[in-house]
Amino acid sequence: MKDLRDRRGEIELGVDSILVRRRIRKNLGDLSPLMESMRRYGLMNPIVVNSNRQLIAGHRRLESARRLGWATIAARVVDRDDEADRLEMEIDENTQRKNLSTDELAEAYIRLDRLKNPPLLKRIWVAILNFFQRIFRRRKAT
Repeated sequence: MKDLRDRRGEIELGVDSILVRRRIRKNLGDLSPLMESMRRYGLMNPIVVNSNRQLIAGHRRLESARRLGWATIAARVVDRDDEADRLEMEIDENTQRKNLSTDELAEAYIRLDRLKNPPLLKRIWVAILNFFQRIFRRRKAT
């Protein structure tokens, strides 16, 4: 495998070059929300493959990238050719996470709503600041 790793240990691989062998997860579920997230924000976490380009973790991300028509995807390469190690990593990837609690999720949506729909006075204040910033930028440029 040609090594194109960046500073984070990630490499860009052709989506079609990644081998998907026997997986624990048989049903990928509805990929629409993940695909929309990837379309809007890109891939937030790379998939994980071994040095033979065999998928270890990130099957839903990989399939979403395929459906989005991506030619490449960021991957982290780990040198784990032992089948038991790969299986343990796949299990951990899918079990060692904690979803947001109901309260945390509610607070996040309230904060998001405030950011997207600020009060009228705040919008006016931001507009005034932007106006003066544009004026002073023009004066600096001349």
